[in-house]
Amino acid sequence: MIVPDMSDHVQIERSGAVVTVRMSRPEKKNALTADMYTGMTEALRAATRDDDVRAIMITGAGGAFTSGNDLRDFAAAPPADLESPVFRFLRELSSCPKPIVAGVTGLAIGIGTTMLLHCDLVVADPSTRFSLPFINLGLVPEAASSLLLPRLVGHVRASELLLLGEMFDAAAAERYGIINRCSAAGEADTEAMAWAQALAAKAPNALRLSKALLKSESAGIDRRMQDEARDFMAQLAGAEFREAMSAFMAKRAPSF
Repeated sequence: MIVPDMSDHVQIERSGAVVTVRMSRPEKKNALTADMYTGMTEALRAATRDDDVRAIMITGAGGAFTSGNDLRDFAAAPPADLESPVFRFLRELSSCPKPIVAGVTGLAIGIGTTMLLHCDLVVADPSTRFSLPFINLGLVPEAASSLLLPRLVGHVRASELLLLGEMFDAAAAERYGIINRCSAAGEADTEAMAWAQALAAKAPNALRLSKALLKSESAGIDRRMQDEARDFMAQLAGAEFREAMSAFMAKRAPSF
């Protein structure tokens, strides 16, 4: 069953006790706009409030997860405070009490990778490419990735991913623990849905409490997101981001 979209580019589907939140802007590789962040935030809130929803799946349409922020939309209306759509979405994702499974295919760039750090189970197609390119845009990490990645992969590997901003493949993402596993080719969504349905069949209160216990070691995430957001917004207003955007529009290498 498909319920009404909360954004022109976010599809919300209901199948039994599983809600699927699908980023659907395939002509732009599901690049995220402020409206899309608002739609996903509202979808997560609705799923949290609905006692009949036991699990949530996040995925993308058209062979891509997401290519990250739509830079034109981002530059036209940059986040100005902690109530901006992107930051509200990240808080909702991080605090969601119900299990979240991600099915990842194609591109998972920027927030397409950092949001996975807040999901409970992640399946990715072996062709998926990941990147944390914030430094290349004159920006800083987001989504508490500056806290979560060092905990997950160690300081030197996190430095490689965040300070170089280079692309890495699904095999590396699995090795680092960013994803649980690679799917069979073309089967990421199918395998992610199977996990979501398996979770939905579990005792719901035990599942909620277990997730809360697992996340109890994640103290400081909200504070780190606030610290990152402060620096992120400052960089958006600075010369480095302006140069990065100018270079992007002109299809040239930036000169920092």
